Amino acid sequence: MMKERFEAESNSNVLFVTAQCSNRCIMCCEPPKTENDLEFCLRRNVRLIETAPKDTREVCVTGGEPTISRGMFLELIRKISSSLPETSIHVLSNGRSFKDADFTRSTAEAGGGRLIMGIPLHSDFYGDHDFIAGAKGAWRDTMWGLYSLQENGIPIELRIVINRQNCRRLRRMADFIYKTLPFVSWVALMAMEDTGWARKNHDLVWAEPQDFMEELCGAADILDGFGIGTAFYNIPLCLIPENYRRFASKSISDWKTRFTDACSGCSMKDGCCGLFATSKAEFRGIRAL
Repeated sequence: MMKERFEAESNSNVLFVTAQCSNRCIMCCEPPKTENDLEFCLRRNVRLIETAPKDTREVCVTGGEPTISRGMFLELIRKISSSLPETSIHVLSNGRSFKDADFTRSTAEAGGGRLIMGIPLHSDFYGDHDFIAGAKGAWRDTMWGLYSLQENGIPIELRIVINRQNCRRLRRMADFIYKTLPFVSWVALMAMEDTGWARKNHDLVWAEPQDFMEELCGAADILDGFGIGTAFYNIPLCLIPENYRRFASKSISDWKTRFTDACSGCSMKDGCCGLFATSKAEFRGIRAL
């Protein structure tokens, strides 16, 4: 469900750039397509930008992979910067294109200091990352891209989508991040959305928060202990130990959020991310607090 108009304070002002992608992530909630939709999406996105309230807080640029056409991506970022000069621009990318130093420099210039890059890291081990990303060489490209973004002063939200393939090494990933990527602005540890290829590959990727919570909290201790911002995305408060709920974020877009009957009367519902309305599976252990 794509909005036809932006709302100034909404957390779901999204510019969908393309359904094409250079990765084939095994848990992708929006499986990539091959048809060329770039011109169509660009025209729609320009209309959204031109009609957006000038006090729009944030715009999310996503796909697919929004940098598939680097020229169109830069055109879009420049359009946002000129039309919405007070708006934060949150780009969700696999980061691979940013291994190109010239392109990264151009991106930084186009963003005018208001860019935040959300980049996924699936594992500290290249083999696991490439398997989850469905693309050989993805780990290498993404790591180069992360360093290139840092060199150009673009803040990075490092995203770890927790799945069955990486949930047992979250602490090792945290250790890797503080040693090799200490410059990231924050690390988002994210539960999955059970739709798209995540649904198709359910037995391969699905992980319950109850099963990885100890590992998750251990990773948070490591990152937080070294002063790296840490956030839990897409995990309801009732599944998080009380002393770790400070890391929880209302991360699910407002139009995608749902609550179950078990949430009725919960004293913390207003501050909870809830569940994905688009997910087929439901986490175990949901209860009112």
